[in-house]
Amino acid sequence: MFSSGSFMMVNASGRASGQKAHLLLPTLKENDTHCIDFHYSLSSRDGRSPGSLNVYIKVDGGPQGNPIWNASAPVTEGWAKAELAISTFWPNSYQVIFEAVSVQGHPGFISVDEIHVLAHPCRKTPHFLRLQNVEVNVGQNATFQCIAGGKWSQEDKLWLQQWNGKDTSLMVTRSVNQRRFSAIVRVADTSQRGTSRYRCVIRSDGGSGVSNYAELSVKAPPTPIAPPELLAVGATYLWIKPNANSIIGDGPIILKEVEYRTTTGNWAETHIVDAPTYKLWHLDPDVEYEIKVLLTRPGEGGTGPPGPPLITRTKCAVPGPVPMESIQTGPYEEKIFMQWKAPNETNGIITLYEITYKALSSLDPSADLSTQHGRVFKLQNETHHLFVGLYPGTTYYFTLKASTSKGFGPPVTTRIATKIAAPSMPEYETDSPLNETETTITVLLKPAQSRGAPVSAYQVVVQEERKQKVRRATDVIECFSVPVSFRNASILDSAHYFAAELSPVSLAVVQPFTIGDNKTYNGYWNAPLSPAKSYSIYFQALSRANGETKINCVRLATKGASTQNSNAVEPEKQVDSTVKMAGVIAGILMFIIILLGVVLTFKRRKLAKKQKETASSSTQREMGPVGTADKSTGKVSTLHKDDPFSTSNQDLNGFDGSHSEMSQPSLTIQTYPYGGCESVEMSYQAGQFQPAIRVADLLQHITQMKCGQGYGFKEEYEGLAEGQTAPWETAKKDENRNKNRYGNIIAYDHTRVRLQALEGDPHSDYINANYIDGYHRPRHYIATQGPMQETVRDFWRMIWQENSASIVMVTNLVEVGRVKCVRYWPDETEVYGDIKVTLIETEPLAEYVIRTFTVQKKGHHEIREIRQFHFTSWPDHGVPCYATGLLGFVRQVKFLNPPDAGPIVVHCSAGAGRTGCFIAVDIMLDMAENEGVVDIFNCIRELRSQRVNMVQTEEQYVFVHDAILEACLCGNTAIPVCEFRAIYYNISRLDPQTNSSQIKDEFQTLNIVTPRVRPEDCSVGLLPRNHDKNRSMDVLAVDRCLPFLISVDGESSNYINAALMDSHKQPAAFIVTQHPLPNTVADFWRLVFDYNCSSIVMLNEMDAAQLCMQYWPEKSSCCYGPIQVEFISADIDEEIINRIFRICNMARPQDGYRLVQHFQFLGWPAYRDTPLSKRSILQLVRRLAKWQEQYDGGDGRTVVHCLTGGGRSGTFCAICSICEMIQQQNIIDVFHTVKTLRNNKANMVETMVSDPKSEK
Repeated sequence: MFSSGSFMMVNASGRASGQKAHLLLPTLKENDTHCIDFHYSLSSRDGRSPGSLNVYIKVDGGPQGNPIWNASAPVTEGWAKAELAISTFWPNSYQVIFEAVSVQGHPGFISVDEIHVLAHPCRKTPHFLRLQNVEVNVGQNATFQCIAGGKWSQEDKLWLQQWNGKDTSLMVTRSVNQRRFSAIVRVADTSQRGTSRYRCVIRSDGGSGVSNYAELSVKAPPTPIAPPELLAVGATYLWIKPNANSIIGDGPIILKEVEYRTTTGNWAETHIVDAPTYKLWHLDPDVEYEIKVLLTRPGEGGTGPPGPPLITRTKCAVPGPVPMESIQTGPYEEKIFMQWKAPNETNGIITLYEITYKALSSLDPSADLSTQHGRVFKLQNETHHLFVGLYPGTTYYFTLKASTSKGFGPPVTTRIATKIAAPSMPEYETDSPLNETETTITVLLKPAQSRGAPVSAYQVVVQEERKQKVRRATDVIECFSVPVSFRNASILDSAHYFAAELSPVSLAVVQPFTIGDNKTYNGYWNAPLSPAKSYSIYFQALSRANGETKINCVRLATKGASTQNSNAVEPEKQVDSTVKMAGVIAGILMFIIILLGVVLTFKRRKLAKKQKETASSSTQREMGPVGTADKSTGKVSTLHKDDPFSTSNQDLNGFDGSHSEMSQPSLTIQTYPYGGCESVEMSYQAGQFQPAIRVADLLQHITQMKCGQGYGFKEEYEGLAEGQTAPWETAKKDENRNKNRYGNIIAYDHTRVRLQALEGDPHSDYINANYIDGYHRPRHYIATQGPMQETVRDFWRMIWQENSASIVMVTNLVEVGRVKCVRYWPDETEVYGDIKVTLIETEPLAEYVIRTFTVQKKGHHEIREIRQFHFTSWPDHGVPCYATGLLGFVRQVKFLNPPDAGPIVVHCSAGAGRTGCFIAVDIMLDMAENEGVVDIFNCIRELRSQRVNMVQTEEQYVFVHDAILEACLCGNTAIPVCEFRAIYYNISRLDPQTNSSQIKDEFQTLNIVTPRVRPEDCSVGLLPRNHDKNRSMDVLAVDRCLPFLISVDGESSNYINAALMDSHKQPAAFIVTQHPLPNTVADFWRLVFDYNCSSIVMLNEMDAAQLCMQYWPEKSSCCYGPIQVEFISADIDEEIINRIFRICNMARPQDGYRLVQHFQFLGWPAYRDTPLSKRSILQLVRRLAKWQEQYDGGDGRTVVHCLTGGGRSGTFCAICSICEMIQQQNIIDVFHTVKTLRNNKANMVETMVSDPKSEK
């Protein structure tokens, strides 16, 4: 409390207006905030205000400013009380000034008394928190936030007060909570650089509050004083120094940028500078540029105007030389492939390359090289060329130079030699000999024509014609590279031997030669021929040069076995007669098979015609394996007709009924009433535990159920009845116990399949099988156990009795070493009781096999066709990682099952878990299609009421949900081949309103449903010891798809960055990997050998800068770790280089060797997302398929690699799979194919333009 003398009373009577009296309190400091209260009085006899009382708070001796509190009217009745909440904060000092101002003609008194400094905050007046300083750039909005403790009232007034006393407008205030509120005010004038001070003021009923002063600093963005300094100049670059040390404006500088443009143009580009100097690249030669520097300080609007410009001109120059190290060549016999890179100093835009070549010398003295020269021009993007029409064994001198608009740069030269070729053999009009005896045969030898190297030797080869199984037929005569003498032929059991080797000098002209003359030629004994044997006589010429040996040969004559000596040839006759008899029998069998094929074809056509008529007259069924039918129309729906998982009236990723356009995919899946369908009562009522879920809500529902570590699904699954819920007395009888595989999975009495009892056996009516209702189809399925040895006959009795046309098998015969089901079908024909079953076709696919049988019952003339759908990719433990394969399988069964057939027989091992999953998915797909909802819980509850424990585990229960969700999100995307062109045209058209197309939407959906890879999925690739084996740590294969290396290479690990991929018809048909790094070349060849790979497809260019080196030998052989790779041959055709290698494991030579063809595809430059030509990539696919079929019967794996093993490799694998799909099923399903690949590796087909649909 101030001293008792601190008071003020002013008599305003007789005073002129504006006269003032002041009471100055002592200067104070505070550590927190102060509250000062005082009493005041405005009194007069006539009731008019005598004047006004103002209160000022002056801080640190500064200006007095405007009052923070005042009172002028009305006249107080006695003394009133007010508070001052002062928050100036230490170390600031402040002084409170009371001011009385008189009004002329208004007599009375203005008084202040009882001024107190309180030790606690004000009770009625809010206290401000510390006001923070604000810094902005010129021209930007400056905002102060005033925060006060206390309650806010709508009557309170709050404003911002400047140091010089100027007040701003009132602020908008909001309450933070019951004890605090805040207000924000903008300072309008920030156009000038400078500093000013502001504080917050509030006036409430109890008094006024004031905050500390905060500084507003308005900074000027910096501008360089001087232009940038030019350090160096070239034809396509300018090297500058920004000169940012001397500036106008304020710092600090946080960003430097260079803005440049041509002096004649109106465009400009800006580059960020993060070094003391900067090089502007890719400029045009001989062009004048204006370069300015932009500087930026912190805050919005911190970039200043550009500084003074530097105006300079680039040089005018021809390009530099093509880098010599970039020139790569591939010599062949009559061709040379050359590849290069652009000059390091282009000095402009490269417009042309010129390559001249000239033959220098040849290994063949007879070669005429006078015409062996030429000149080739290539455009800027063409950095490779194939020179053809060259002469073998010849060294050529190449000159290569690049050109800009200013002319050609300096040339680089190189010498390349073609490989020698095999001599050209003379033509023989007939293979008849000149003379023939029992032990000799005389032929005419003609000299060969050398090609690239002189003929080194001629050889006469005798080959005994033996009866042997030939691997594959061929029209090409294989020459004899391994010399075998007559004596060694007997020891080695060789069919051929060398009868003579002649020097070129001795065969300068045509001359006769007698095979079997008992003479020796250059160490080879020309032994007499055996009369009892048949022979073929070959004449071959070979050339040797530079470590190469080339051989060519021709067959001159054949000699049959003699018939004069009957005793000597009797065994041969027996063999011949046996062979003839076998030939006759084979011919008869072939005739029978052809006849049977004609009959089956005729019956199949009749059946197809009948099915077509049935489909046209009753319920329609789709033509593709993944479509559905619109039951309200009379037309056959070929694809996606009114699919349930659609937006509007279209499939989520499918087409409308006319195939005119594809619907847009969306995760928010809208539903609609199924067009034209009658309302049918459901077989099972929804809502008894979990109500039916709209398809549109399915994603959200499943996501919520999986929260909390699957607790939602766990609770729901435990709500299903477990174990026996109905009588099964028949199954428990002693006579039937041995017919049950498991004692707890047996048939309920009320739904069991009752077989027609066999005569004399009253218990023969039992089989462990139950009828299961489908979607509005009573007894649409039969769920049964996998047949045992004792029940195979009963199983086929049931198939015949129920007129079933489809058997669905969801197990393998043996899993984890345990027999899950016996093989109940024949390899050819088998009789099971009185049922004859014949296997007529097997169609293996990557995830399942389709087998077709004919079935006939004894005493019946009817022959039925039955298909078995065997899903082979269900893992031994748990459930499939993704439902993609099972959904395709379900749709294939639905498509191929005849509409008038009996129940679909479904079995796994017990006939409960996987069987229930298949049936539940099939039913729910129908329900979603027809009603736009799914009711999985009540569906499975109903299934369990008909057979015990259908969908046997919680994991299977969740998998059914995931499968239905994937079906809803992805929809049906298969297209019949005959309709593909029109549909692809429609879905590729851009919508002018959305600037999108349906194929783009489909690709977006694909990205959404592509599984996200977690670090724990790639734990092996992330191990520290494997880091240097990965090109990128962002492109790793998941652990479950890794092909671990088997062959041993010192202490090297068994890891390689690669992934196994299915094709359409073969599991793990591809191994997708990265281009080998220098330290993983040995691992690459170990992979090729360990996994029996017969082909390698290379889709990227070699690039030393990215460590993409050549990893194969160009000549002879080379060892990579334990694997020896031997070069056999090479050829080039269009844009494909074909090389053949022979590889073996030197650590285990007993494992033998393999032939591997290497396809290097040249038609996919690094700068393109897609190949240059669709025809060339399809040619590569055809070449690969032909080689695989010829060499390995189609079973060999293919290693596919690009730079990182991603987009290009995925695109190629997808095209191969789609080609197989077209051949086997006559459909195209790009979405399903790429989704299947991405299930194993997420970066398969990375971009929209590399979507294989655009490559077909």
